[in-house]
This record gives sequence, structure tokens and C-alpha cells, in this order.
Amino acid sequence: MDLRQLIRDIPDFPQRGIVFKDITPLLKDSAGLAAAVDAMAAPWASERIDTVLAVEARGYLLGTPVALRLGAGFVPVRKPGKLPYETVSVDYELEYGSDTIEMHRDAVEPGQRVLILDDILATGGTLAAAARMVEGAGAEVVGLAVLAELGFLGGRERLQG
Repeated sequence: MDLRQLIRDIPDFPQRGIVFKDITPLLKDSAGLAAAVDAMAAPWASERIDTVLAVEARGYLLGTPVALRLGAGFVPVRKPGKLPYETVSVDYELEYGSDTIEMHRDAVEPGQRVLILDDILATGGTLAAAARMVEGAGAEVVGLAVLAELGFLGGRERLQG
């Protein structure tokens, strides 16, 4: 199944010059959704993954079923002020500005093996920030999983190592 056919481009969203990758057609297609979750979980099936950490908001839609497939827990990463408990935060640059992400202070523990997941890899800023938070908590980033990559933005290079 070619999942690219289930991701539509929305020009000039959220601002002029950005082509937004809309995954809602993929989410409503049960076979497409299952294929996406399977593909994102497959590279990690033989690894011990304690936690799948996913980035707000579309990362949650894929991160939770990937966590279930891997027998792992799930940790949400959110924008500031959205989590009810004590948080740690990281600032980062993204394709069209800057932002901050947070997780609960006790979301990951030292020694845990964490898979970080997001729907789209653009500049790599969000994933790099999430990795800094995980490592700052003493956990190990086992890998990164994304549904799609905007290769022309060079995010993969930013995430080397």
C-alpha cells in the first residue's frame, strides 16, 4: 500500500509558503492506518522499548497504537501549560518559527529505553528537542519513528546520532 496517496497537501497552512501534510485521510482509512502503525513499529519489534514518547498532537494518533504493538507505555509531549503535573521543557526551532515542548517530570526514568515518534519529520527541531528531554531525564533514546519526511528541509541531518 502506498501511504503517500493517503496524505494530502494543504498549501499555505498554517501560514503562507508552508505546505501542510494532512494525515487525516490516512487516519480514516482503516487499512492505511493499520499499515502505517505496522510500518512504524516494525523496525523496533526486536528491541526492548519501555516507552513510546510522541509529540502533540498528531504524533499521539500514531504513537499510542505503536506503543501497544511494541508492548510499551506511552508518554505525551505537549505544548506549555497543557500538562497538569510538574514538567520539564525544551525550546526549539521549527520550520516556521520557534516553540517549546514539555513532558511530566516523571514521564521517563533513568535507564528506560524510549522510542520517540512524530507524524512528520521537517526540520528535526521537535524530535531533537524531545530527545534532549529524554536524555536529560537519564533515559536512552533507542530511535526515532516518523510517518513521513520532508527531505528538502534537512531534518534527518540534524538528527544524526
